[in-house]
Amino acid sequence: MTETTAFTPPDEPAGTGERTADVLPFPLKKDTDPAPAPETPAEGVVKPGEWEAELPDTDDPEAEGLAEGTPVDPPREVYPPSVAEWMEAKDKARMAVLPDWVKLPDQRKAVRRWAVRHYSAAVGYHAVRLPCIYTPKVLWYSPRGAWRWSAAIGRWVFDAEGKSLRLASVANEDAAEYLKLSRQRNDRVRLRGIVAAIVSLVGLAAALTLYVMAPSWLLLLAVATLTTTLGAVGAPADRPLIDMAKVTFRKRRLSSDIVIRAHEAAKLTTKDQSIAFPRPIGRDGDGWRVVVDLPYGRTFEDALNAHARLASGMDIAPTQLFLDKDETSGRRVSYWIADRDPLAVPSGKTPLLGATRVDFWKPFPWGVDERGNPVMATMLWLSLLVGAVPRQGKTFSARTIALAAALDPYVRLYLFDGKASPDWRKFAKVAHRIAFGIVPKNGFDPVVHMLTSLRELKADVEDRYHRLSELPLHICPEGKLTPEISRDKKLNMPLTLFVVDEVQEYLQHPEHGKEILSLLVYLARVAPAVGVSVMTSTQKPDDKACPSELRDQHQARFALRVGAYQVSDTILGAGSYSEGLDASKLLKSHKGVGLLKGMSDDSGIVRTYLADGRDAERILTRAAALREAEGTLTGDAAGEAPAPEVSATILDDVAQVLDKGEAKVWSETIVDRLADLRPESYGAWAELDPKPKAEALSNALKPFGVGTLQISRRIDGEQVNKRGIKRDDLATAITERNRKRDAG
Repeated sequence: MTETTAFTPPDEPAGTGERTADVLPFPLKKDTDPAPAPETPAEGVVKPGEWEAELPDTDDPEAEGLAEGTPVDPPREVYPPSVAEWMEAKDKARMAVLPDWVKLPDQRKAVRRWAVRHYSAAVGYHAVRLPCIYTPKVLWYSPRGAWRWSAAIGRWVFDAEGKSLRLASVANEDAAEYLKLSRQRNDRVRLRGIVAAIVSLVGLAAALTLYVMAPSWLLLLAVATLTTTLGAVGAPADRPLIDMAKVTFRKRRLSSDIVIRAHEAAKLTTKDQSIAFPRPIGRDGDGWRVVVDLPYGRTFEDALNAHARLASGMDIAPTQLFLDKDETSGRRVSYWIADRDPLAVPSGKTPLLGATRVDFWKPFPWGVDERGNPVMATMLWLSLLVGAVPRQGKTFSARTIALAAALDPYVRLYLFDGKASPDWRKFAKVAHRIAFGIVPKNGFDPVVHMLTSLRELKADVEDRYHRLSELPLHICPEGKLTPEISRDKKLNMPLTLFVVDEVQEYLQHPEHGKEILSLLVYLARVAPAVGVSVMTSTQKPDDKACPSELRDQHQARFALRVGAYQVSDTILGAGSYSEGLDASKLLKSHKGVGLLKGMSDDSGIVRTYLADGRDAERILTRAAALREAEGTLTGDAAGEAPAPEVSATILDDVAQVLDKGEAKVWSETIVDRLADLRPESYGAWAELDPKPKAEALSNALKPFGVGTLQISRRIDGEQVNKRGIKRDDLATAITERNRKRDAG
């Protein structure tokens, strides 16, 4: 098996999970020493340890008398957990002595890189500004600082803080109070004057000594320190002396009073009962973690509906408040309050830029969540629907998944872009089948090409089910696709990703829209189980543009910003709004941010990584080289002429070239006859080698249920076996096609 590049999370250490509550174990063993007889307990009360008590033997006559005063239903036996389970629970609850970023070499390296990058940037930032900005500021503000300093010392020496009291006593004509304050002031001025004089003399003597005896570098350092200090004192409050090398965001300490105030403002409390805090408020990454118990009768849904009022009560933006449901209690809610809007912070470049290859059988990096933790995606055994309003990052989000698939040379890519934008053009380097737009050009119809590819893929899916069920157990033990099978070129069952951007353009095609819809529904429903995944994206998820019969087949949904919560529910599935998933709350600034549901057990926010046009081209150039090296560059990317669109007439054409009395005919012979019949449609097939020639006919007939079989003939005394078809199978397929056509 080929090696794959392991992905590491972003440089910042990942946030730790929440600590689980300690579990108090049952008694591990009952004391076996004899004990004095206990007092008679109240009826129905079981004392600790009685779960091991033996019941009287009802066969003993004496025991029957003893049992008369006992309850009719004896106490239910309660068994404690095993020692191993108890120790495992305690181990899980125990906090690590050292965090992971200290213990793990890769995380230590990430933290070290971050520290070097952060502090080197800060030092460089200030070093550039020191001679041209900071030094002039110091010289400009230092006289003002000297005046402020001397004025403050003068006010202290002459007791300026007591002046208001003395003036008040004069205004009140209180002579006794004035005389008392005056004597106190004279004493203070005398003492403070002496102290100031001594300090001034000592300072002057130290300055003269430094000037006479100290080396020049020390004298310059002292002058610079004094000048800088005076400059800092003289700088205005709104224009500090030193600029900030890093932008600081509004961050306040969250207290229980603020949280209670927010719940009162949101009307989640009652007169008789407020909220409770089952655990202390604490920092959690770049925010605060708060767990509260709502009053009895209140639920998580109530808090969810009051989301905006809760944010207002905490004096933060709604995009900074995240609610998590607690499965242990219907009234317990966990809040994460971010220091700033985390969704407006770019997630950064995709790690695929640094990956040599990807194993599509394993999760790959797709983005980060609201807390900056990596979000890994997988397309195994599922289909994905992506929806959003225009210009919110829908195409870029879907393209990142396709780029990961391209970096696995054993993944076959089908790609069709309904809007014919430049976003997907570079995938022509690796895609097995690819087309753009819906308008025919230069004799090439992209819609027909897509329809042919869908029929081809449907036949391949049906064939995979049969072949997987027939493979030996040592190759396919569970009857399912495995990495080894998918990478075996002889078996020809690679992982396949079928991507359709702006799928509504194809579904609304006046001629082929209905058939495209039925084929996409089939693939989205059936194909993932044999390694063929479908990813569709649309900006119009309504029933007319993208019918529910197709949307409902997607197991995973990703909704970026939409216009209303009803549209969000359409993309994510009915009931998502009641679960707290509403993509209409996302802002215009949240490009590339969406709500993910169905890809794993948890639903959440994903800030997808960015790969712009240049990044995509770099990745796809590397992917094409990988496929050439592995010999997996096929179809349109390899320059192989796409199969001509002959599906509408292929059955009739084959029937026309069969001679009377021919029950079985080799595929090669049929292709040569077809090329003579319609050179413009079948000429490309006739130029192929014998085996690809037979495979071209087989792939064209598979969607109609016409299979091939070995046909043996004797030529020049030798027995020759080749693949061919039976006339009866062809006749059955034509009859079935005509029946469906008449019924339609």
